[in-house]
Amino acid sequence: MSPFILLSFVLAYFAILLIVAWYTGKNSTNDSFFIGNRNSNWMLVAFGMIGTSLSGVTFVSVPGTVSSNGFYYMQVVIGYLLGYFVVAFVLMPLYYKLNLTSIYNYLQNRFGFIAYKTGALFFIISRTVGATARLYLVINVLQIFILDALGVPFWLTSTIILLMILLYTFEGGVKTIVFTDTLQTSFMLIGLVVCIIYIMHHLQLSFSGTIAALNKNNYTHFFNTDVNSKGFFLKQMIGGAFITIAMTGLDQEMMQKNISVKTLKGAQTNMVTFSFIIVIVNFLFLLLGGLLYLFAAQSQLKFSGDDLFPSIALNYLPKAVSMIFIIGLISALFPSADGALTALTSSFCIDILGIRRKNLTEQQQKRIRQRVHLALAIIFLICIFVFKIINSKSIINIILDLAGYTYGPLLGLFSFGIFSKKTVPETYAITFVCIVAPILSFFIEKWIPAITNGFQIGIELLLLNGILTYFGLWLIANFNKTNIIKNGNSQ
Repeated sequence: MSPFILLSFVLAYFAILLIVAWYTGKNSTNDSFFIGNRNSNWMLVAFGMIGTSLSGVTFVSVPGTVSSNGFYYMQVVIGYLLGYFVVAFVLMPLYYKLNLTSIYNYLQNRFGFIAYKTGALFFIISRTVGATARLYLVINVLQIFILDALGVPFWLTSTIILLMILLYTFEGGVKTIVFTDTLQTSFMLIGLVVCIIYIMHHLQLSFSGTIAALNKNNYTHFFNTDVNSKGFFLKQMIGGAFITIAMTGLDQEMMQKNISVKTLKGAQTNMVTFSFIIVIVNFLFLLLGGLLYLFAAQSQLKFSGDDLFPSIALNYLPKAVSMIFIIGLISALFPSADGALTALTSSFCIDILGIRRKNLTEQQQKRIRQRVHLALAIIFLICIFVFKIINSKSIINIILDLAGYTYGPLLGLFSFGIFSKKTVPETYAITFVCIVAPILSFFIEKWIPAITNGFQIGIELLLLNGILTYFGLWLIANFNKTNIIKNGNSQ
């Protein structure tokens, strides 16, 4: 298909986003930007979160894993489901009880200012790395299959797309994103379903026939029973649960949308509904991956990994399906990037700069917020260039690995606050623990195979990192003079 036609669809799609942003951003305030005035509809939030959670990584990367891993990714997805229930019924009641704008204010209430700043800083690092990795993947697909043919360089593509995201999130923030994410999730799921139906029709397969064909090609194995493998099912489920708790429940971007719902009950209903939908959608992406490999085998094509879906969709499927793929792809691009940019702006303004603690007018807060928003877009651009240099063919594995290191300290901080009644002295020892825990996790991950005859740590690295952080905080608490005095008196 002509790159000009595909590009015209991208531009038309962006025009629709701008219209929605203009309409929803009218008369927006800083509260609109940060928490959507706490008046978001839970159904819109739940549906829009599908796009935010899946992103371009799921859209492009998950189908490509089927040839090597079958449906093993469903092990992680089952873990996600368990994690969402923890978020809904353990963390959300806490956030609503404290009436938080930033969820990291909980750390300030529990441990003090240093823990609060440390938690917010780790979120900013984690979300920046994760969001830009997802953004890079989709930009790279658009670059390879559309813009290279037009002579547009990668740096210009990245800059223009970030400007697009900046334009429609600049005023409305969360208030706008709740609506744009709903629109984008709809297009993404339409793209997914259309591609599945077309390929099944092309291969002359029913649903049961598809499953039989996938099973015949050994694509449908769900559970890895090799204890030493990173993909062992218990590791994947436990790791998936804690990834959800950390990357959703302890993530300002995801929780910012949820706490914009008016009531706790509405937010919980949103989370539970979303959790079941996400299982079905991930299964459909794996089903699509199997179908794509069957299509490739029939057509004697040799694509794999992140190249599989875009290569076949844009070069070997009918023009109408190719256009739907592009719409679905860019719909997968924007929800994760716009939400991340907005949440990072909110966190930096509220948690790091403390604009809500200062005696600033609404207009002064707005000016600071807009400057931060612009600065973060520039940081996003730099990170995208770094991922271009790395040029990995499986971005989803990079994201899961990085999450294990960057979200672990957040998991440890919140867990210690919720499950321990000990107090921690307000010193930079808290920050030190949060830095040392990921470093120790890195070395443990490297040493374990050598000392255990091949046992490998997979995505449960996040849990290990959180435990090390928890243990470090426990040690600090035990050196707290107040606790020592109390213990001495009790004896």
